Amino acid sequence: MNFPANLKYTKSHEWVKNLDGGIVEIGITDYAQKELGDIVYVELPQIGDALKADASFANIESVKIVSEIFSPITGTVKEINAALNDAPDSINKSPYDAWLIRAEGKIPEGKLLTAEEYQAQLS
Repeated sequence: MNFPANLKYTKSHEWVKNLDGGIVEIGITDYAQKELGDIVYVELPQIGDALKADASFANIESVKIVSEIFSPITGTVKEINAALNDAPDSINKSPYDAWLIRAEGKIPEGKLLTAEEYQAQLS
């Protein structure tokens, strides 16, 4: 599995990428997409929706299960990846390119893991 070193991770299998201007991009990890199996539907929040750290903000439906996705930040949804409506399986093909949302907000201190720390919790 692939865990890019330039990203941060949550224990609940989301990745977080810092963008310019205090915006972060959030998606699910390679491990999560493999555990879910073939993804068939993604339910995303609306732009402007409030996010609360550790609260669900999206659902991903696969052939196996519907899984909640949890926010690593408290903040506001600034952009959604609408391309996932037509191609939810792009998460399976490239989980680190198929981001779910871009958001602005505060990341609780000590909340995110490095790639090495995330991989260690998987073993």
